Parts: sequence; structure tokens; C-alpha cells
Amino acid sequence: MRYWVSVSLLAFALVGLGAQDKTHAARQGGAAHRRNELTLAGMRPGRTAMAKVLRQYPLKPTEKGSAALAWHDECVDYDLFVDPEKNGKVQSVRVTEANSGNISECERSKSFKPWWVTGNQLALENSISRVLDIYGKPTSRSPSTKGGQQLELLYYAFDWAGPDVPQVMEVLCTAEKDGKPGRVVEITLAAPSL
Repeated sequence: MRYWVSVSLLAFALVGLGAQDKTHAARQGGAAHRRNELTLAGMRPGRTAMAKVLRQYPLKPTEKGSAALAWHDECVDYDLFVDPEKNGKVQSVRVTEANSGNISECERSKSFKPWWVTGNQLALENSISRVLDIYGKPTSRSPSTKGGQQLELLYYAFDWAGPDVPQVMEVLCTAEKDGKPGRVVEITLAAPSL
């Protein structure tokens, strides 16, 4: 009798491990998985107060009369754009490569801090495969252009994650070229606008 119980338990354990292996293999093989995003550049759209952002960053209006604010980091040649809501909170955050060609002599590590990445550690210059590894299949994926450059837009709607998270993230990537994967050139995270 004990032999039968031992064999049954062993068989049950092996079947369970086999199911786990299949699940793990499916995840590794690109099976659908989803991860939402809450922050970009240390800000949580819809939650972070603009007063806090203005204490942290030397933001300036993007143009006269505009509510949008911007900051250029000379050490990494990146731009940060913040759009405020009327209630004094951050509506959207965007980080992008500036490509100004004016990188100062400062050390990259001094400037490149957690505020240039998402909460899940996606950063400018990461590969498109890293985006897919972190967030899974986008809600939509389409060609795009910016400044005459061919890009690919990965659009993520996080409405499935509930009302307490920003609802939209857009990731612009360069197109794959000569066998080299595309890389991230711009990330935008926005709270729901309704």
C-alpha cells in the first residue's frame, strides 16, 4: 500500500513539474504576458503634484503661453517634457533623445539617474526586445516617423490594470536595420484624459 501511495505522489509531482515547465516555456517563447507601468522619470501621471516636479527639475515652458514644461539634460542629450493637469497634477511625462549634438563634458553617470527610466526600468536606448520582454505584446504596433526618421510605435493601454494606474504608454523605437534590433528613442506615459 505504501508503495502505491509513494508512486502516486511521485507521478503527481512529475505531472505538476511538467505543467510548470510548459508554462515557463510558453512565457519564454513570447506567450502573452502583461505588466502595467506606473511611473516615468520618477513621476506618476494623475498622482504626482506639479509643485513636487518643479522642485526637482528646472523646467521651463516649451513655448510662450503653453502649459507644457520642458528640461534639457546636457549630460545625456535627453529632453524631459511634462504636461500638467488643471488640478495641479502631472497629466503626462515624456523622455526623448534630443539629438542636439551638444553633449557637455559632464559625466553621464552624474546625470543619468532613475528619473530617466520607467518604474520597470525601461530606458532610452534599450532594445525593442527589452520593451517586449517587460510589457509583453503592445495593444497596437505601427510604423511612425519623427523628424524624417522611420520609427515604430508600440502603444500600450493599461485600462485592464484598473483605474489607479496611468492608462497609456507609447514607446517610439528605431526600425530594425541591417539585422540590428530597433532601440527606444522616446517614452511617453499619460494618465487618463477623461
